[in-house]
Amino acid sequence: MTARIEDYGFISDLRTGALISRQGSIDWLCLPRFDSESVFGALVGTTDHGRWLLAPAHENKQVSGRMQVERRYLPSTFIMETRWRTATGEVLVTEFMPIGGSGTVMIRRVQGLHGNVVMRQELVLRFGYGKIVPWVHRIHDDDGEALLAIAGPQAVMIRADALPEAGPDYSHVGEFTVEAGQTLDLQLHAFSSHDIPPPAIDIDRALQTTATYWRSWSSNYLRQGNYDREVERSLLVLRALTHERTGGIVAALTTSLPEHFGGERNWDYRYCWLRDAALTLEAMMTHGFHQEALQWRNWLLRAIAGDPHDIQIMYGVSGERELPERVLAHLPGYEGSAPVRVGNGAFRQYQGDVVGEVMVALAKLRNRGVHEDHFSWTLQRNMLLFVENNLKRKDHGIWEMRGEQRDFTHSRVMMWAAMDRGVQAVQEHGLDGPLERWAELRDGLRAEILEQGFNHEINSFTQTYGSTEVDASLLVLPQVGFLAYDDERILGTVSRLERDLLDGSGLLMRYRTESCLDGLEPGEHPFLACSFWLAEQYARTGRVSEARRLMDRLIGCGNDLGLFSEEYDTTGNRMAGNYPQAFSHLALIRAADALNRCRQ
Repeated sequence: MTARIEDYGFISDLRTGALISRQGSIDWLCLPRFDSESVFGALVGTTDHGRWLLAPAHENKQVSGRMQVERRYLPSTFIMETRWRTATGEVLVTEFMPIGGSGTVMIRRVQGLHGNVVMRQELVLRFGYGKIVPWVHRIHDDDGEALLAIAGPQAVMIRADALPEAGPDYSHVGEFTVEAGQTLDLQLHAFSSHDIPPPAIDIDRALQTTATYWRSWSSNYLRQGNYDREVERSLLVLRALTHERTGGIVAALTTSLPEHFGGERNWDYRYCWLRDAALTLEAMMTHGFHQEALQWRNWLLRAIAGDPHDIQIMYGVSGERELPERVLAHLPGYEGSAPVRVGNGAFRQYQGDVVGEVMVALAKLRNRGVHEDHFSWTLQRNMLLFVENNLKRKDHGIWEMRGEQRDFTHSRVMMWAAMDRGVQAVQEHGLDGPLERWAELRDGLRAEILEQGFNHEINSFTQTYGSTEVDASLLVLPQVGFLAYDDERILGTVSRLERDLLDGSGLLMRYRTESCLDGLEPGEHPFLACSFWLAEQYARTGRVSEARRLMDRLIGCGNDLGLFSEEYDTTGNRMAGNYPQAFSHLALIRAADALNRCRQ
């Protein structure tokens, strides 16, 4: 059985990432990219679908109490340390993925602290999302003995001071004893099977280089006071979910972690949403990471380059456009939550809000003095042409509803925001564009939204035109300047959201799934990003004590490593949805910023 979502630690080399459970099992690793097929896929299957366990042998573990004494990241890094205490001694396991090498390497270092501890390995290599058993054999080279696993174009090499032996069902198992003061290292190297196997790396040097990278990167963070630790970790998560070569940021490391346990709301988030990329650009720019902001801008511009009619809501890590969705029927899913999906059919959806998010972020970059080159402004004009060409078109909304297309109020507001930023670019920055037409379209959208998106009977904006349902995305309206945070219509909407969407623990649902707009069976948990938006709204309207209480409640929904998933099951007190989730961390940063402004 896989661990709870919150029991996983996350490490990254800016190409891909791994999830390591409290039990010492790597249950998720895709190679060579975030969106590649898994070689360890137990997270959404069973141990037979690939994992690498490294933990004290059963007979050495304490009979009672937690096996793990302590787990942490080295400060300002993604180097994870785990202390294990057993009846006979204590060990420290350090795990990380070196930054800057030519290929992905996973390091697991075991150091004896007290007494002696028998450690057990269970290695199950399964390529192709757990479906392909590789050919595994021992080799000898200049660096000693190693295990080499090959399956088609992919290969993995395990180098270790104590290699496991062949075990049952195409696994490799073994035990070794670590004495106090002793260090044993394990290395996993991923490479193309047609290449020469890579040599062993200098782990001491790789550890130092990797720690230096993360600490140097995070040193750009401009500290504000409260919530600095949470904001810094969130910024680090955003960086760790970013592919270093392309600049694309994936929405999460995983696919198909359920929004509703045992249900069908299981999606592949290992792709790059324009919305997430734009919000990440904004967060990085706000907190001193100007080079990263430019990198994300350039990814955005490359991804959408071409015919303005072809803009998508999401792309692959390198800007790939085709992301066909399919079901992996051989995988049972996390805690039986099937189907397990790879690819995401929502890439074909029309979502009217995404250009607005991009234009808002790029406008903020422009307002900070970043020069618009000919390429970037031309593409922004094309995006505004896309908005204009789709002005009367219904859409699927920010939550990627798989039901009937509708006029979502949030989407219409973001179309307004797109045209508004175009007008600002001409008026305030002297850029070229059809000012009168953009202003006319902007003003027409505003009048339409106020007439059709606001219901006077319930004193609230609504999820869609003509309805009485509300949606947490309405909290974005003041964030983009459509109305002030303290406008009576916004305050009325907040009251309605509190009445209709707050659960018993005080966290906010996205919308009522019982309304059946999304074409799926009802049922999900509070969405963490929406609850962070509510905390921001409270802070900006003087409800500071409520904002702080909600913020502290939300921070408690993260794990001991400061990581957040997409949703939180307040009944089971556990995380739900894909993990770690960029959108949750982005909203945390916004809420913390709003609360810190209250101190000024």
